[in-house]
Amino acid sequence: MRALFSVLYPVISITVFGLYPSMTIGPKEGWQVYSSAQDADGRCICTVVAPEQNLCSRDAKGRQLRQLLEKVQNMSQSIEVLNLRTQRDFQYVMKMENQMKGLRTKFRQVEDDRKTIMAKNFQELKEKMDELQPLIPVLEQYKTDAQLISSFKEEIRNLSMVLTAIQEEMGAYDYDELYQRVLRLDSRLRNCMGKLTCGKLMKITGPVTIKTSGTRFGAWMTDPQASQRNNRVWYMDSYTNSKIVREYKTMEDFVANVVSRTYNLPFKWEGTGHVVYNGSLYYNKYQSNIIVKYSFETGRVLAQRALEYAGFHNTYPYSWGGYSDIDVMADELGMWVVYATNQNAGNIVIAQMDPDTLEVQKTWNTEYSKRNAGESFMICGTLYITNSHLTGAKVYYSYSTKTSSYEYTDIPFHNQYFHMSMLDYNARERALYAWNNGHQVLFNVTLFHVIKTEDDS
Repeated sequence: MRALFSVLYPVISITVFGLYPSMTIGPKEGWQVYSSAQDADGRCICTVVAPEQNLCSRDAKGRQLRQLLEKVQNMSQSIEVLNLRTQRDFQYVMKMENQMKGLRTKFRQVEDDRKTIMAKNFQELKEKMDELQPLIPVLEQYKTDAQLISSFKEEIRNLSMVLTAIQEEMGAYDYDELYQRVLRLDSRLRNCMGKLTCGKLMKITGPVTIKTSGTRFGAWMTDPQASQRNNRVWYMDSYTNSKIVREYKTMEDFVANVVSRTYNLPFKWEGTGHVVYNGSLYYNKYQSNIIVKYSFETGRVLAQRALEYAGFHNTYPYSWGGYSDIDVMADELGMWVVYATNQNAGNIVIAQMDPDTLEVQKTWNTEYSKRNAGESFMICGTLYITNSHLTGAKVYYSYSTKTSSYEYTDIPFHNQYFHMSMLDYNARERALYAWNNGHQVLFNVTLFHVIKTEDDS
């Protein structure tokens, strides 16, 4: 279990694959390629691999351990059944013992005075014998159970020998130590990934369907600023006329619909362009161009500010409508808001926003019509726009705020449920969260990165 990091040139190009959240979602077994690159001659420059946190489940010894564990569990269940059955039979035998003592007394009476035996005594003896008749199969069952227990003991001895042999082969590390080694490797890998500069979107794969719930339109999200241990999920059904936000402690709870808390917002929202960032919800206030910042911790509005000239209430929505005029986003560089204005002829405007004050710090005017866009999302300061919200949609246009330039792209993605009403990038997970016609789904992204070196300014 090793990760090899090598720097052959001052700047190394690397493709990094986005990671799905920890819920949750049945990850594949085996070794996972986090990043790889090739030079102009096709030679591998740098490869970083690490086992998933199921501890190398594809390893032969790992499979043996799991199989042995399953055997032990099966035997434990069988022994428990035998235990319950023998307890029941023991109570029955105790009852029979009392009846046998009664029989012994009757026989003594017969021997003491054979001449006084009456038909009544024989009848009583017959009845007692009839009562003891069921004891025969019980004793037979005891014999069978004793054989099973003997067989189990033998198998446990064999298992013990196999486990000892595996432990000797694997060395002195126990399972907990191996797990800690994997965690340390994962930490080293993430430190390596932290050296990567922002990347360019190359590919979208998936989706993975997490849940099917709610109406046709809505939004769901996690906090990209939260710690790795904080995996809370927030759920906002519908695009208007609602103030209810549901919170789930984990992705597993979200799938199982175990709500941990419900928030009643002070104002209704419009659209589905909401985002949770550093513990607060940012959303478009109903029938206005006002952005609201609401703290989940205090249950209070911390700030609200109007977007100057921004269209609202289906003035400049995405192609699917739904009052989606104003879309708040977050990426590796901070917070953004996407909208359109009359001054820019209904074309998309990108604004970088202070997450504390909601003050617009800088704006970029694009030439892409807001009404012709299906959805959009920010990655590393670049806005990516889809050409439709329906089947056959693809990322068709991108605008870089770093260079103030655009380019047409051709990055398809699978619109599995035919209608997209929310598509938002999460920088922590490096995944796209989407509301796909009443299905909450995740897309993986592949980004083209450049490694920072000490020679870079």
